[in-house]
Amino acid sequence: MNWLNASFTVFGEHILWTDLLGNALSLAVVWLAMRKTLWTWPVQITGAALLLAASLHAHAPGNALKQVLFIVLASYGWRMWSRRQRAEEGLFIRQATARERLVLIAALVLGTVLVAQLFVHLTWLQIAWSPWANAYIFVGSAVATFAQSRALVDFWIIWVLVDLVGVPLALKSGLYVSGAVYGIFFVMVAVGFRNWLRESRQHNDLAERNKAVTA
Repeated sequence: MNWLNASFTVFGEHILWTDLLGNALSLAVVWLAMRKTLWTWPVQITGAALLLAASLHAHAPGNALKQVLFIVLASYGWRMWSRRQRAEEGLFIRQATARERLVLIAALVLGTVLVAQLFVHLTWLQIAWSPWANAYIFVGSAVATFAQSRALVDFWIIWVLVDLVGVPLALKSGLYVSGAVYGIFFVMVAVGFRNWLRESRQHNDLAERNKAVTA
């Protein structure tokens, strides 16, 4: 399908339409997530599919595997949010507990070590630039998306940590649109984190007041 490889030129650089449209949908996902709408997940799946095509064209297997992971985890998140929104209390935004944060950090660290070793030894993947960076992005994306599916405020912070490595990797792979949108992305993530944190605190305050009334 030639349209998957369609591109245009800006300042002498070839820009893939799949990269452009996929990143536009990625920004839309952040906006939708701030509003806690179920559309977050089908839009994320569509964007990941487009970025998968762009990554394969750019011979960036680590990023391609990340998009496959997004599709799988976004399907899980879609199911989780659908179930919670049908519940009486709706989608409940909260901060992770100390134990949950420890699990997320452990999954990020240990997962990065394990996947990096796989990238080193699976030479057919052709990880040309830092298997550790690719592994960190791969595992961090999984951890962030899982935390998002659980409606944990902390997922915004994990995304920032992942993108600090994702920016140079995208630029080095020739995915210039992916690198450029991160500036907008960081602003939107900051706003999303603020909004979710505020809502989680409001839930906590309400729960404390209800507890005091019933005590």
